[in-house]
Amino acid sequence: RCKNLSVSFWNSYWMLPSDVCGMNCFWEAAFRYDYMKTHPSEKMHLAVVACGERLEETVTMLRSAIIFSIKPLHFHIFAEDQLHESFKDILDEFPYEGKVNYTLYPITFPSESAAEWKKLFKPCASQRLFLPLILKNVDSLLYVDTDILFLRPVDDIWSFLGKFNSTQIAAMAPEHEEPRIGWYNRFARHPYYGVTGINSGVMLMNMTRIRRKYFKNDMTPVRLQWGEILMPLLKKYKLNITWGDQDLLNIMFFHNPESLYVFPCQWNYRPDHCIYGSNCKAAEEEGIFILHGNRGVYHDDKQPTFRAIYEAIKNYSFGDDLFHSLLQPLEQELQQTMHTYCGRVYKVFIKQLTKSIRDLYARRSKG
Repeated sequence: RCKNLSVSFWNSYWMLPSDVCGMNCFWEAAFRYDYMKTHPSEKMHLAVVACGERLEETVTMLRSAIIFSIKPLHFHIFAEDQLHESFKDILDEFPYEGKVNYTLYPITFPSESAAEWKKLFKPCASQRLFLPLILKNVDSLLYVDTDILFLRPVDDIWSFLGKFNSTQIAAMAPEHEEPRIGWYNRFARHPYYGVTGINSGVMLMNMTRIRRKYFKNDMTPVRLQWGEILMPLLKKYKLNITWGDQDLLNIMFFHNPESLYVFPCQWNYRPDHCIYGSNCKAAEEEGIFILHGNRGVYHDDKQPTFRAIYEAIKNYSFGDDLFHSLLQPLEQELQQTMHTYCGRVYKVFIKQLTKSIRDLYARRSKG
């Protein structure tokens, strides 16, 4: 796997290490270079749903996406009406340098069943299920929860779209790596994907394929399209689901497993990957690529390692030196968290972040 300092590889879109890292690293880099070369001006679409007190958290997530990404970004922000002006005031002050656009949307559900969808799990959470039906002109989309932080360019997860085979329509990471602590395999009262289920906090979608697909299901022998299957699924399982829309996605991909591409755990790294001991081997080797601070860990003292990363990115000022203003003080802060299980492996939290900063400055030095 790619480690250490990086140098330019063919062009500034992809960076490879100066040492020999083996054929696996070479072909992974070659694939991503090829994908970016054949999609040079492709705009990446990122969606988020924000309700209640999630303004600051959402803005911090967007900041993390902007810092390292290479290709242009378009943010699709679904928010309650009272948050729109605040989003606009903050985002209009960001130094985009022509790199980022955004669109604000109201929270909307099908009129005949809006009340049921609104009260499913958390307020607004099920909005993500309707993105393929609302954003009809968007071909592909990366949906993320508000409590996501990007520690490497969005471009890298976006390039997985080019790895989808002919049947795959979406990509997500497993809910757990270790079945002994898994929730779905121990408690679920409904079908779920794979051994431990999937987590929908980071979901990459080919929405054109989603809109065209007819899904197998356990309600009728007739296959149903995305817009047809959601309400029947809710009616059948609403008394048996705990995690709302994520459970519905698990049921859907249980019946259509060929349609899902599965990310390794470092693309959706959560407290469960370290609070009982480290169980995401890929992150131990390569670092964390996307940090997911679910359970509110950015805002309490239960997992100070997660909170330190969040505070560092929230307080970073665009244009400041990333090594001295973000990375160095962050590492000092993380060293104070070693009394926790996650703190004992704090280096996995900055391993990829360090590389991302080095790669960013290497790209800038080449103009």
